[in-house]
Amino acid sequence: MNNDKLGVAIHGVGWVASAHAASWQKNPHAEIVSVSSRRKESARRLVDQFDLDCTIHESLEDALADPRVDIVNISGPNYVHAEQGIAAAEAGKHILIEKPMVLSMEENRALRAAVERAGVKSIVSFVLRWVPLFDNMKSLIAAGAIGELFYVEADYWHDLGPWWTGWDWARKKQTGGSTMLLGGCHVCDILRWITGDEVVEVAAMANNKTERMEFDANVVALLKFRSGIIGKTSALFDLQMPYALNVDVAGTEGTLRENRLWSKKLLPGQTDWATLPTVMPDSGDVTSHPFDAEINELVDCIRADRESATNIADAYHSHEVVLAIDESLAQGGRPVRLSLE
Repeated sequence: MNNDKLGVAIHGVGWVASAHAASWQKNPHAEIVSVSSRRKESARRLVDQFDLDCTIHESLEDALADPRVDIVNISGPNYVHAEQGIAAAEAGKHILIEKPMVLSMEENRALRAAVERAGVKSIVSFVLRWVPLFDNMKSLIAAGAIGELFYVEADYWHDLGPWWTGWDWARKKQTGGSTMLLGGCHVCDILRWITGDEVVEVAAMANNKTERMEFDANVVALLKFRSGIIGKTSALFDLQMPYALNVDVAGTEGTLRENRLWSKKLLPGQTDWATLPTVMPDSGDVTSHPFDAEINELVDCIRADRESATNIADAYHSHEVVLAIDESLAQGGRPVRLSLE
């Protein structure tokens, strides 16, 4: 800790790192003390963009050895997340890690175990959890506005392509992982968050119409939750339309469709959907994501010595759902039971 501020090392300076840096600068209890990347010139661009007074380290190892560093912000390509997260934990650093945090169950187990052994705080960038729409949904569900849940649905539809700076590594199986790991993990996580329930079985199907990706670009999966709730999730990358994230929740007394509410309990005699005036997850641009709230949460957890509900131990289960969907695809759509322990 430097001058009573938590020292932050940003490692990996792609598209999302600039949004992270902007949010770190707003937190009064944190200070960016290090930026590092595979290419020094990329790190220099980020430093210049935000006029940072910090060290440009040549490697993650150098950043981890810097005694001023308390938190490592891991924001490089998907395939390095787990390895770097484990290294950060073993160095005793708190962790902010981009999604997906792992590409396999072996990495999932290893990262969770490393963080548990080290006793460091962590947060995973499942940023939908800080979108006000979902706070509204959780509050209405908790108040019984739509009764007992029996069906949930969430879709991640994004026309990814060469316009994205991460396209070259993201489209490859070895470095990007899969459609569900690349983007679908967001909706798998938000369904766990909204329901407060765990998925116990999945079955999936997929296709790949444009073959721009080495894995199936379009995936749909059926979900069964521990409580008996059933659901569906999809992630589509071949579609031709603006970014969309769709969420529906059906209960015995009403329904939520994004920011629209139908509730026999709260609105007797209702004749049309009630619209909630709230912030929607309607952009895939990282500059619109609620990183301020995510970073504030991690800093508060460190200062108060508490765990975040969006830490690596919890994100383990969201990644397990995603990896079970990928396993079902590998088995031709056969149902796969969780846990994958």
